Amino acid sequence: MHAVQAVYQLEINETRVDDLIAEFQAHRLGHDLDGEPLVSADRDFFADLVGGSFRRRKELDELIESGLSLDYAMDRLETLLRALLRVAGYELLARIDVPARVVIDEYVDLSHDFFNGAEPSLVNAVLDRVARKVRASELEQKGKKQDR
Repeated sequence: MHAVQAVYQLEINETRVDDLIAEFQAHRLGHDLDGEPLVSADRDFFADLVGGSFRRRKELDELIESGLSLDYAMDRLETLLRALLRVAGYELLARIDVPARVVIDEYVDLSHDFFNGAEPSLVNAVLDRVARKVRASELEQKGKKQDR
């Protein structure tokens, strides 16, 4: 959740990515939205998600746009939805240590925290398409195991 909020903030404010990561790590990371401490927060993972999403946003936007239906374009998506898809897309693309289905499930669940309409279904569809492009062999292997 914090990574999505940070990427959103990067898009709406002129903030240096490293400064924003440091601010989140000092003041927000490790706390929920009510300010309550979380048991664990992986600062390196957070920094990688935010920094990677920011630095590779052009590549991510092209990848995500290829997963959108023809009547959607990245620039037409709400800013928060774009941020969520960028972080999720980065995780699918660069964090192969996290299973694709886990990434998809986590970001669909997270989208329900932010949106009440059709956005969670859109997130699910786009991330599924993206995962099939960047993690095809992982998803094929899992499908073969389930068929047994």
